[in-house]
Amino acid sequence: MLSDLETAALVHREGSIDWCCFPRFDAEACFARLLGNPEHGRWLVAPEAQARGTRRYRAASLVLETEWETTEGACRVIDFMPPTGNGSPSIVRIVEGLAGYVAFRSELIIRFGYGRTAPSMSRVGDALVARAPHGALCLRTPAATRVVNRCAVSNFGVVRGQRVPLTLTWVPTCARLPTAGDPCGALGDTEKFWDSWSSRCSYGGPYREAVLRSLVVLKGLTYRATGGIVAAPTTSLPEWPGGVRNWDYRYCWLRDAALTLRALVECGYLTEAEQWRSWLVRTAADEPVDPQIMYGVGGERLLPERQAAWLPGFEDSRPVRIGNDAAGQLQLDVYGEVVDALYQARRRNLSGSGLAWGLGRQVLGLLEDRWREADNGIWEVRGANRHFTYSKAMAWVAFDRGIKMCEEFGLHGPVARWRVVRDEIHAQICREAWNDKLGSFTQSYGSDLLDASVLLLPVIGFLPAEDSRIRSTLTRAQQQLSRHGFMLRYDSGRSGDGMPEGEGAFLPCSFWLVDALAIDGRCEEATELFERLLEVRNDVGLLAEEYDPENRRLLGNFPQAFSHVALINSALNLAAAGAHCRVSAGQLPGPRPASTARLGSEPTGPSHSCLLA
Repeated sequence: MLSDLETAALVHREGSIDWCCFPRFDAEACFARLLGNPEHGRWLVAPEAQARGTRRYRAASLVLETEWETTEGACRVIDFMPPTGNGSPSIVRIVEGLAGYVAFRSELIIRFGYGRTAPSMSRVGDALVARAPHGALCLRTPAATRVVNRCAVSNFGVVRGQRVPLTLTWVPTCARLPTAGDPCGALGDTEKFWDSWSSRCSYGGPYREAVLRSLVVLKGLTYRATGGIVAAPTTSLPEWPGGVRNWDYRYCWLRDAALTLRALVECGYLTEAEQWRSWLVRTAADEPVDPQIMYGVGGERLLPERQAAWLPGFEDSRPVRIGNDAAGQLQLDVYGEVVDALYQARRRNLSGSGLAWGLGRQVLGLLEDRWREADNGIWEVRGANRHFTYSKAMAWVAFDRGIKMCEEFGLHGPVARWRVVRDEIHAQICREAWNDKLGSFTQSYGSDLLDASVLLLPVIGFLPAEDSRIRSTLTRAQQQLSRHGFMLRYDSGRSGDGMPEGEGAFLPCSFWLVDALAIDGRCEEATELFERLLEVRNDVGLLAEEYDPENRRLLGNFPQAFSHVALINSALNLAAAGAHCRVSAGQLPGPRPASTARLGSEPTGPSHSCLLA
């Protein structure tokens, strides 16, 4: 992934940019080969001859470099998007000779409207320009370029020390073309930006490199103009190849953003946390009705779902969806995620905000009336609403953290009434969600279906890890939901979620198992699973939503914020649990990590203190 904090591009191992939406994450794609074929738009920059390529990110940045070796020479392609914030996002590709001579070819196929519209291209000064009703793209390069069947083709070669830049810039249709910039200068500025941002990471514990890479991904998924964080930069990458579980994730889920906020705060990024909180308040605080579960990156509320029937989909996975009807669902867990995020921000010294607490009180007021309702749940089921256990547990979290906000920070709220509601929810979950026959908490009230989300019950502080019900639930979940050690969300064949059976192991759930094992003191098991999950990342450290352990391939939208947040939290939890385990074994702990993750903190009322969160 490349990102300039306005939009993102995905670069294939073979040198082709196969996905990009201009001018922002959720705009129409101009490169859509990811969901079709080259004629749906792509930008290939690669050696003409057969070559072997290796790639990496430069340090803790989103500057990608790919080194190519041919029989005649070696070269490097440097790909990046300068985070200028000037409203004209660009992709810069610099080809640099390293040894011998390498012949190169650039093929730029622009297809606006998700691969549907092939624009004409014309020369305007030193630029080659393709125009559409909502914007234009201009290519600048010193390489000789010709247009063949609405494809801009450049052929050139490089020798040692020679650089050939290619820059593609978006501008509004009626705007004047920007003046030519300095691609090499933009490279230096982009590296400085990421070096400066990465240097602020305060986490110094185990797996720091993996944590920092995931933090950079989360930053890259942030829309600078508002502070909103998209769940992923893609749409319709399937949860199972050839299936229909294909969703548009280019929007800001309150749940994902709240989890991201906690990860950022834990690692010292208070500025980003403040920007997210401001986005949340601006977007949701003045709603005349309940806050939505998700919004567009600019705060848009209407995200109607439609299908791009002209795209064949990734490996024939149809339909390709644009927009997401889940925006209209009721998902009660989001209330808890939001209130907990506000609480954690306060605990980590983020300055107080009267507007934010006003939103918190608004959410709790709404939840007082709604927590007894059936909902669509964290997995956004498209079947019948149910009383999902995790939804109710997060409703409990909302009131628990609301009480703590008043008790610990002197804020005002109906604490006595909230305590009554909190205790009622806790008692109801223990009564209705527990299945004696299975010896487990289940996905929903009265169900015999397991769900990996119940692994979070001790993490959020609902019950202590040593509670017999928690330990039995952990055992049952491992027995029934584990596939080659990775966790399914639930049994999609029995779930009644409104969709056909078939999906991969859900990576955040696998990280939740790491957390549950760590909290239970099973540090070696937790560490072993965590390191297996690190091996699942692609060659530059990115994670998708799901994983097929049999075929060893990532599935679902990519890269996925939820997965990278879960990675960060598990690393923090392992750091804290490792020290705890060494003390328990009679060993002195090493230096305390710069921060430890504690989503749940010290619960009051019916639950007990949990080690981490």
